[in-house]
Amino acid sequence: MWATSSEDERGLRREAERVVNEVAQELRTLDEGTSWFSALSSEERQAVLQEVTGYAMQAHITAADGREGVARSGVKPRATPSVMICMDPPRYGFADLPADEHVKAFRVLVSVFSVADTRRRETYCKGTCGHAWHNLSPR
Repeated sequence: MWATSSEDERGLRREAERVVNEVAQELRTLDEGTSWFSALSSEERQAVLQEVTGYAMQAHITAADGREGVARSGVKPRATPSVMICMDPPRYGFADLPADEHVKAFRVLVSVFSVADTRRRETYCKGTCGHAWHNLSPR
């Protein structure tokens, strides 16, 4: 469990939401997002992986999204996170992977989320979106 306050946890969730959505909207590169993620503690990485997993679930990712996202992620298709996300239905539990898999899991999750979220922004939210995270300003 976390050795930080709930205020720290909320701050990390807000920061993760901003970073992930900036990557999804190409306001930040995946490498920049990965650098941010890599600088976190092991416990913070696990919390971010849980958070991003929730984003992917809310975006209703498909196996096709998984394949396209893995191709964008730079992670090998046979890596554990890649295999998990491409299953139909996708397997989650990325925060439970060994620590040496966390960066790969982050790259895969964010890339797949980017694919699914872009699809949703272009269909369900096109022209009528009120979601703050779909209307970010360039940094």
